[in-house]
Amino acid sequence: MKRDLILVAIAMFAWGLGEGMFFYFQPLYLEELGANPIMIGTILGGFGLAMTVSHIPAGYLADRVGRKPLMVAAWITGSIATWTMALANSLPVFVVGMMLYGITLFVMSPLQSYLTAARGNLSVGRVITLVSAGFNLGAVIGPWLGGQVGEQLGLRQTYFIAGSIFVLSTIVISFIRRQPVERLAATDESRRWFYSPRYLIYMGVLFLAIFAMYLPQPLTPNFLSNQGGLDLSQIGILFSVSSIGVVVMNLVLGSLPALRGFLFGQIAVGIFTLILWLGSGLSWYLVGFFLLGGYRTARNLGMAQVRELVPSAKMGLAFGLSETVSGSAVILAPLLSGYLYTINPTLMYAVGLGLILVSLIMSARFSPQPGDRHEEQIVSENLSPQSGQTSDFE
Repeated sequence: MKRDLILVAIAMFAWGLGEGMFFYFQPLYLEELGANPIMIGTILGGFGLAMTVSHIPAGYLADRVGRKPLMVAAWITGSIATWTMALANSLPVFVVGMMLYGITLFVMSPLQSYLTAARGNLSVGRVITLVSAGFNLGAVIGPWLGGQVGEQLGLRQTYFIAGSIFVLSTIVISFIRRQPVERLAATDESRRWFYSPRYLIYMGVLFLAIFAMYLPQPLTPNFLSNQGGLDLSQIGILFSVSSIGVVVMNLVLGSLPALRGFLFGQIAVGIFTLILWLGSGLSWYLVGFFLLGGYRTARNLGMAQVRELVPSAKMGLAFGLSETVSGSAVILAPLLSGYLYTINPTLMYAVGLGLILVSLIMSARFSPQPGDRHEEQIVSENLSPQSGQTSDFE
């Protein structure tokens, strides 16, 4: 693995460790701050909106000015947002920090295009899932540690520790090298991909898959605490097991063709949903949460398939558009989840499972196939300050 990929993986490991300490406990902390289930669903929907609005401009800027500046900006913003949440003494201030943290997900489009360009002989799906495995190795420890800290010192303290870890992660990511900016030659190819029926249909497939897989998740911590009778330490262990599942599935499913891994990831989340719906007890939950790791793997491989439909010089914008579609699902799913939870806490699992079955059929039918991509004429514009640097695109 190349130097830059190693540095990104290290920074992602640290970020996964810090984020894992607080992220999965957010619904419980919001409850502590006075939010009810519908408010929690609404706040999480707003968080999804914050994650979504910045993807397209970030992807566009990544194609225009380079990927590294956008990545470093996201790391810095995420650190500031976490310290805002740590220092918040009320729900409104905490929500401001939470929304700012959501905006930092704009990193996904420049990050994915950076990894795609630096992948060398690795496939797109493989490099994305390998680096994601680094993030989730950190996330294995994070929820367990966050549960322990939350149990002993209170959930607020997890944000202080995570904020410190994020500062270290930001220092590491600042050492990656800049990549040359690519330009499409002046042809109609620069626009044709956006209007492609294959691309537009696949965006619908991606939306449905993410919506279906995410629907059972936002209020699962509340379900486990209120209906399952689990304490914070046990919930933290479950999410650590989920991160182990992500690592394993990234390594296993990431070695498969992207479409096949995309389908298997959705099946794993479907089994998780079934277990939470009909199963009970910590042993069953452990199995279910291991399989929940298929969500992140399926999402990564869903994004990797976008590369089959777009020219490389437009990767940032294409990934930004795709993340916006995915983020739209993350906005809407918590709203429906909160509504279903108030009717019957298990209803979100029943509806989620039905949607996953529909998504599997649509994904198998309409996902892109290898070879759909055409080659395009590229003009490279090296913005790196180092002279004579070898391009990772070669």
